[in-house]
Amino acid sequence: ILKTVFAFQTGHTTGPSLNNDKLYKFTYSAEVYVDRVKASLQKSAGYRISSGVDVNLLWRNPDNDDNQLVKITIRDVQVENVNERPAAKNIFKGKSTEKIIGKEYLKALQRPIVVELLRGKVKTFYSYQNEPGFTQNIKRGLASLFQLQLHSGAAPEVDISGKCNTTYHVRQDQVTKIKALDSCEIEKQGFTSHNQILDVNAKATSATIYVLEDSFIKSIKAEENYVLLLNSRRKTGAKVVSKQRLELKSVQAGPGLIAGKQVAGVIKALDSSYVAMPLVAEPVKSECKKCPSLSEHWQTIREHMYPEKLAKAEAARSFLSFIQNIRKATKEEILQIIKSENKELLPQVVDAVTSAQTPASLEAILEFLDFKDASASALQERFLYACGFASHPSEMLLKSLTAKFKGDIANEEIRETLVIVMGALIRKLCDREGCKLPAVVEAKRLILNRLEKSKKDDNVRMYLLALKNALVPEAIPLLLKYAESEEGSISNLAATALQRYDPSFLTKEVKETMNRIYHQNRKAHEKTVRTTAAAIILNSNPSYMEVKNILLSIGELPLEMNKYMLSMIQDILHFEMPSSKIVRQVLKDMRAHNYDRFSKMGSSSAYSGYITRGPDVSSTYSLDILYSGSGILRRSNVNIRIFDRNAELHASQVVIEAQGLESIIAATPDEGEENLDSFAGMSAILFDVQLRPVTFFQGYGDLMSKMLSATGDPINVVKGLILLTDYSQEIQLQSGPRASAEFLGGLAIDISGGMEFSLWYRESKTNVKNRVAMFITGNTEVDSIFVKTGMETTLELETALDFISTVQFSQYPFLVCMQMDRVESPFRRYVTKYESLPSGRRYTARRGKVELLAGNEYPLHQENSNMCRKVFDAKSDSSSSWF
Repeated sequence: ILKTVFAFQTGHTTGPSLNNDKLYKFTYSAEVYVDRVKASLQKSAGYRISSGVDVNLLWRNPDNDDNQLVKITIRDVQVENVNERPAAKNIFKGKSTEKIIGKEYLKALQRPIVVELLRGKVKTFYSYQNEPGFTQNIKRGLASLFQLQLHSGAAPEVDISGKCNTTYHVRQDQVTKIKALDSCEIEKQGFTSHNQILDVNAKATSATIYVLEDSFIKSIKAEENYVLLLNSRRKTGAKVVSKQRLELKSVQAGPGLIAGKQVAGVIKALDSSYVAMPLVAEPVKSECKKCPSLSEHWQTIREHMYPEKLAKAEAARSFLSFIQNIRKATKEEILQIIKSENKELLPQVVDAVTSAQTPASLEAILEFLDFKDASASALQERFLYACGFASHPSEMLLKSLTAKFKGDIANEEIRETLVIVMGALIRKLCDREGCKLPAVVEAKRLILNRLEKSKKDDNVRMYLLALKNALVPEAIPLLLKYAESEEGSISNLAATALQRYDPSFLTKEVKETMNRIYHQNRKAHEKTVRTTAAAIILNSNPSYMEVKNILLSIGELPLEMNKYMLSMIQDILHFEMPSSKIVRQVLKDMRAHNYDRFSKMGSSSAYSGYITRGPDVSSTYSLDILYSGSGILRRSNVNIRIFDRNAELHASQVVIEAQGLESIIAATPDEGEENLDSFAGMSAILFDVQLRPVTFFQGYGDLMSKMLSATGDPINVVKGLILLTDYSQEIQLQSGPRASAEFLGGLAIDISGGMEFSLWYRESKTNVKNRVAMFITGNTEVDSIFVKTGMETTLELETALDFISTVQFSQYPFLVCMQMDRVESPFRRYVTKYESLPSGRRYTARRGKVELLAGNEYPLHQENSNMCRKVFDAKSDSSSSWF
């Protein structure tokens, strides 16, 4: 930070002042470094611009010594490596400054500027209008150094970084200036990820030290640090350091002052081409001259995007690079690829185009998709889910989807998915304080009004699913009504929607309704709804009496529900959940805690554990299974959550539900469930977005036909590419160049689930397979038009998680074995530092590390382990008894 260059005359100036008829000769250097956060600067990528700087006083206001015009001229410019390099690795070796910077740029850089100082601050910055923005910014960085306050205190100050809160500390012959970079008012470009866990944490500091000698500025040292850390893995990140140094070398006789009373007249007499300009930097971006077109880039990555390759890290990497290129493309370029691609690759193209989230990409995809065409429903669904996972959705996206919903839609499932996704977008926009945006208000009103008017169960279900995503407080009264007054899937859906709200939204009225449902005060409810109501009560700061009443009910419940509720209470205790303290208090009462109550038989269970526990983020799994008294699955629920100290992300949930299946094994249904229609289906939440549920079969006839034609193949729940981390910021360095930081994280995902029955062996099995490949890339770069320097970090992981539950219902209590396995997973990390010139000359240093994360069978409760032994022993016995 080029600070000030003037004599310090006490007594009549509040800022520094130059002496008349003198030329002050300085040396100046500006350095940038890019590296990993904790790395030493000695091995960083970067460069140094050094020069001489001549400064002289042009004019002093005869009526005010504190008002002066100062001329600043850069000369003898040099560009070099910031760290010593062997000749073979030095991209500047053998190149003159004119060759590196370019003749026109160098000429512009060495044209003088004039600053008007008033009370030590730059009042006006004068330069030549038709100069390149980059050289203007270098000069702005230099002019900004001329601001100096000679008394301690804080004040807003305008310089190249914008209008920033600045604090001065003055001590004898030293002045320290601290600039709060996060306060700077400057046009910001970029975006951040929706969820904090997936985002990047940025911190910035700026300090400048002025040394005065004999009432004069001897030197200035300035340093700016930007640190960027991936919240989910704080070892992964980058730093940009910008240093400036100005040192006085000599004072010589210089040109005399220009006479005049007004600044304008003096400037005109000096050079009529000078114009007043803002001191705040102007945006500058270098053009990429040899970059491939969008279609050329697509051809290079196309082979990695076939459906069978989607569980590979290379698919996620290609997806992210494609998004980056789509963001620079026009609507026509995007449409050209969409219209020319085959059916196998088109869904992946739709994922990427939608995830790019630019006006051009949205226009292109909406022009291509025809919602009146039922045959293209698979592509329409991919588009809608990519909208639901949008990292920073715009109001325009929600407005477009609302318009589509009001129009003609050929496929009813797409209509349902569309409104569910609108709910997800409402929530994301509300989370960013956009709840009052016209498009959000309209979409909320549409969903709530249509739900109240809906008569058909299918429509009610669709709007409830949308509210399960939107989580708006005004929906709570409606959800309570449906949870308590309706039956079956609708009641259950309303209850699970309430379960997703933060406990702070769950009012006294919500708790009272949940207690009525659980204890069946007004009417009988199904086990699935009652257990959800109990979970809501126990997860929202329950009172002593609420917990006691739940415990006292155990023993009076249907057989398997007794066991399930016991497991839920034991899980709260073993996993130290928030309500464990109050549960322990209640358990001191022997009426609630006795052998009769705690020895109930059954196979239903609830269990939570850690997948990982780390310094940055931890992830947990929970697996709970509820059976009917006849041994047939009612509900299997697998959850994975990721959290840090301040935030939580519901990474995934897969719920398999079944009802009314007793007739196929000639068993008696539980009380209150005698008239339930045969049904089995699956519902999933992925990255906080509720997806449209999938039906395995509906009705006895459908069940029998599917059982007879069953292949045992799992049904796909979700398959595709998801953009998770999406962080992009431009950083204006005070020395002139701009830095950019971009972090992208993508997931190639394939989740499927299945349910099998064997009447012969009296066995059922549910299997949920999660195949994922993750790729994260971070590129931090300083672009100085004539040289780029930066660092790229990549992380990649391929893994698979399987959840299997096997039930043998030939006896009671029936045998249940639950398994949760993760396969051995390769984890690769690479860091590449680089410096490059537009000519193509490039220096690169790359380091990498590959680890193999061991496979793991996650522990559930001991009872489960004992049962698994019995199940597999029984299987081996039955196979040998054939002979």
